[in-house]
Amino acid sequence: MSTSARKRLMRDFKRLQQDPPAGISGAPQDNNIMLWNAVIFGPDDTPWDGGTFKLTLQFTEDYPNKPPTVRFVSRMFHPNIYADGSICLDILQNQWSPIYDVAAILTSIQSLLCDPNPNSPANSEAARMFSENKREYNRRVREIVEQSWTAD
Repeated sequence: MSTSARKRLMRDFKRLQQDPPAGISGAPQDNNIMLWNAVIFGPDDTPWDGGTFKLTLQFTEDYPNKPPTVRFVSRMFHPNIYADGSICLDILQNQWSPIYDVAAILTSIQSLLCDPNPNSPANSEAARMFSENKREYNRRVREIVEQSWTAD
C-alpha cells in the first residue's frame, strides 16, 4: 500500500541520501518506511562535539500534515529533552508545517542541542544548570557524549 505519507517519506529519504546535512544521518528501518533510525553527531566546537546520539522517528499516515514522534534513544542531559528521550521542540508540536522534511527535523534537533530554550524545560535540572552553572552543565554534557560512544 503506497499512501501519500509513504511516498513523501521515500522522497525525504532520497533527498537525505543525495544531499545529507552535516552531522546527520537517517534511514527507515528494514521494511518499515514509517519508522526511522537516525543519528545526530554533536556539533564541532561545542560541549556536544564528538557525541553520536541515536534517535527514532515514528511517522503516521498523517505525515506530512502531522509531525512524527521523535525520541532520543541515547541518554541525554539537555533542558529540552525529557527523561524518556522525547523532545520539547516547537516544530514537533504547535509550530509544525508540512514543508519540514526529515532533514529539516534532524537539523533543528541538532541546533537545539547547542541552543536550548531553558524557559520551556523538559528537564528542569538541566535547565537550571544551563542558566546558573554553565561549567557544571558542560561537564555533564561531556559525560553524555562519552557515554554515547559505548552505549548501544
